[in-house]
Amino acid sequence: MQTTDYSEKGFQQLIVKELCEIGYTETFSKDFNKEFCFNLNELWQFIKTTQPKKFDFIQDKGERQFLLRLDKKIRQDGIVDTLRKGVKHYDKTIDLFYPQPPSVYNKKAQDLFEKNLFTVTQELMYTDANRNEIDLVVFLNGLPVVTMELKNAFTHQAVKNAIKQYRNTRNPKDLIFNFGRCMVHFAADTDLVYMATALANEKTFFLPFNKGLNNGDYIAPFGAGNPEVDEGIKTSYLWKEILEKRSFINIIGQFAQVVKDDDDPCNKKLGIKKKSSPKLIFPRYHQLKVVRDLLYDVKHQGIGKRYLIQHSAGSGKSNSITWLAHQLVGLYDKTNTNHLFDSVIVVTDRTVLDRQIRENIKRFAQVKSTVEAITGKSGSKTSQLKVALANKKKIIICTVQTFPFLLKEMDDLQESNFGIIIDEAHSSQSGDTAAKMNAALAGKGFDDLPKNEDGSIDTDDIVNHIIESRKMLKNASYFAFTATPKNKTLETFGVPYKDFGDNGLEKTKFKPFHTYSMKQAIEEEFILDVLANYTTYNSYYKLISQAKKHKEFEIKEANKKLRSYVEGHKFAITEKAKIMVNHFHQEVHHLINGKAKAMIVCKSIASAMKYKDAVDDYLKEIKSPYRSIVAFSGKAKHYSTGIEMTEASMNNFEDGDNDIPCQFKKDKYRFLIVANKYQTGFDQPLLHTMYVDKQLSSVAAVQTLSRLNRAYKPHKKDTFVLDFFNKLEDIKVAFQDYYTTTILSEETDINKLNDLQDNLAGYQVYSPEIIEEHFTLYYNNVDRNKTEPLIKRSVYYFDSELTKDEKINFKSQAKSFVRTYSYLAKIVDVQNPEWEILWLYLKYLTPLLKIEDEPDDENIIEAINMDSYRVSRHQQGKIDLVAEPASIEPIPVSEGGFGIEKAYDTLESILNEFNKRFGDIEWTDNDKVKQRLSIEIPKRIRENQEQMAVFNNSDKSNARDYMNKIVTDVMKELIFSSKGDLVVDTEIYKTFADNADFKQKYVDLMFDMFWSKRNDGNRPQ
Repeated sequence: MQTTDYSEKGFQQLIVKELCEIGYTETFSKDFNKEFCFNLNELWQFIKTTQPKKFDFIQDKGERQFLLRLDKKIRQDGIVDTLRKGVKHYDKTIDLFYPQPPSVYNKKAQDLFEKNLFTVTQELMYTDANRNEIDLVVFLNGLPVVTMELKNAFTHQAVKNAIKQYRNTRNPKDLIFNFGRCMVHFAADTDLVYMATALANEKTFFLPFNKGLNNGDYIAPFGAGNPEVDEGIKTSYLWKEILEKRSFINIIGQFAQVVKDDDDPCNKKLGIKKKSSPKLIFPRYHQLKVVRDLLYDVKHQGIGKRYLIQHSAGSGKSNSITWLAHQLVGLYDKTNTNHLFDSVIVVTDRTVLDRQIRENIKRFAQVKSTVEAITGKSGSKTSQLKVALANKKKIIICTVQTFPFLLKEMDDLQESNFGIIIDEAHSSQSGDTAAKMNAALAGKGFDDLPKNEDGSIDTDDIVNHIIESRKMLKNASYFAFTATPKNKTLETFGVPYKDFGDNGLEKTKFKPFHTYSMKQAIEEEFILDVLANYTTYNSYYKLISQAKKHKEFEIKEANKKLRSYVEGHKFAITEKAKIMVNHFHQEVHHLINGKAKAMIVCKSIASAMKYKDAVDDYLKEIKSPYRSIVAFSGKAKHYSTGIEMTEASMNNFEDGDNDIPCQFKKDKYRFLIVANKYQTGFDQPLLHTMYVDKQLSSVAAVQTLSRLNRAYKPHKKDTFVLDFFNKLEDIKVAFQDYYTTTILSEETDINKLNDLQDNLAGYQVYSPEIIEEHFTLYYNNVDRNKTEPLIKRSVYYFDSELTKDEKINFKSQAKSFVRTYSYLAKIVDVQNPEWEILWLYLKYLTPLLKIEDEPDDENIIEAINMDSYRVSRHQQGKIDLVAEPASIEPIPVSEGGFGIEKAYDTLESILNEFNKRFGDIEWTDNDKVKQRLSIEIPKRIRENQEQMAVFNNSDKSNARDYMNKIVTDVMKELIFSSKGDLVVDTEIYKTFADNADFKQKYVDLMFDMFWSKRNDGNRPQ
């Protein structure tokens, strides 16, 4: 009686059986030619069947000559290029495979495609050097393209054993394992699949090739691995989907590629001679899936849809975008008769993507000059686009700044169809870029967009605004890639679906078309978890009043200014800088093979300047070999000298080159101090630790902290964050929205426009007749001296008739109406002329409405001084996120806007409350503790003449270290000699022993006290 075969051999045979069911043929190890690494029977059969005259030519010239030529070609260019381009032999080009034609009308190409031979061999003995065998090898037309090592959970083997087998017992010098000889090597069991494209013994790098636990239903959990299946084996997608004939031919023709690592531009500047090494790229599962899903949907749904792709950092978005762009231009409609797109536009701010797309397209197609970058450097952007379209440029790359020009031009080309791919561009990667963009957009309706602390606008907000300012093109499909979608992005590009809310009413929600989650990227080790080691510090300080009169201040604003004053105070920054530098030298610098670097994130240019000086001074004081770099945009006056400085003048690089990313690659530069620069889009894998001294929230928190997450295998194993400003729970909230997938809880309520319209009319700032007359005159192109008085009437009424609260409320609602209608009119079919007429009037009215603020209070900062400051570790550990879809709220449509009632109090009262919140450690008996710490312990130190002699005869560095020993000894003496005040002394000793920050601060205090006396010639007696 036969039973189910649960052995590894049974698993292997099952794969072969199922491959043969989808068109493969089984061949055997004896058919394999070890010298050339070919299955000669299949190779000759393919050439003879598809190219009979060329086959005869090969026979005439000699088979061995051709085999030698083919072998040389594969060694030189790799299997992918050889298959794609064929091999030239004398005056003939012999094709080695045939891609599937995009159109069914090319019958000859379709017949040739069907003649491709797919075979699989079990237990392939690939060398005469030993008896090693490969579990499975896949051949295409007699050429090996895939090897597979299989393991079986039922025999207590797992995929890690297959990986170990490749690393330990598969010699890269054996021909079949030479670089580029095969496209990919799979290690697989019944649960998981991993892949490698190059074998290098123990250094072989395997990537996960798994679906992820969530397979797109947004109910199953997210994360690494493969979902459960009702029937079959969890990893059967590998041979049933990936190795399926059409799928695999598509990968060879459109995805896999050998690339050479172009020399980093910095290497030449730094004098580093690094030989360019080739790298074989095989698509990861989620990259293959998203590109294919998008192509399928566009093909069958046609032009005009919008797609949101939420792919985490580390997902390989650049390759996904290039593969998508290349294949969109060749895509046919569902009848396979007409091309869908005339041109594909890629909107990005990453100049590297321009070069990458150009290079990738060259590898895939032999058509020259298919890519054009719209820069505006030569001629206008509009004329550049016209020339690009006239020259049949298939892929056009532009920046966010040039995107409005393209939209206008495309709107005039209704006979053409466009694909628009929007890369997650980060304009603030360089503050200079942000500044130029803001200047370019000034006066073009961007005033109401939210701005960062440096006044720059997030790129996704700009893209959304540009799209809103013009109706969504009917002759375009949009593909938006982002790791952190906002509510407007979700509603603009996301997939709408129906769901029921808590009240049982049906809602329209929006979700990404495809998700590769942060959680999965972390678990698959493509990126590191930046929340795994997170420590927050609390600042403690006391402020004293210097005010001569009992003036009152607004409480909320006063507290905000007070904290800003304290945290930006030079003394406070000096103290925090010491903690950072000490932490780096003790815990960080030796990591990543001794090359670890850190970033200090500051809230302002002034703070960055203070940190630069404080860090440099302390590095010199402790004789550190490391140096810092400061990065900020524009110019600012130095806080001390008043001299206007730039980052270049502060850094003063020896070679005069202010290319900060390149300079930061130098080993001596370990600290990058940034103020609203390099907090997005900056990739430096050696960044290990981040010191944060500014408020981080929402998308900014995710983008900033994600600068650390780049993997650097095998040396970079973790990251570390020291945060002086934010709380763990606030960071958790920021990351939670983007950990798995982000869903918009409901669509913007269009009825809110009716409510706003009614509310606004109630103020009688305008009449229906006025706004209709304005509309008519405006669209009849009359002079503005006819239209402007209509607007000024409303301004006069607003100024003279409304109370301040009414003014605030009206203007808030007017801006909300303009913003919401602008947005909704582009993505839904709005048929309400009254809204259009009112929108046009309010669009020009709101900028003219002025509301006087309260008179500016006397500067509270001039009325206070800092009495004391210290910082102490508060929380540390891993921030755990919840593995479930995050729901974010839609765009708020404000119907209110009354001024918030302000509360006032005296400076003394505000300072008392402020100092309570940020005060010192609470001791049981504060007076006695203060007596011990400030008088008795220094007295004991002074009395130990033997130790003080060593201290006084040491250099500064050794003296500092020795003071640590002196203070520790005195603390121990204190606890063991305690009598009446045992409670007080126990509390001091316990705090000293357990609180590293208190210990460091107190030792530093004692050192400074005795060192200054020694230098003053007034040694302690």
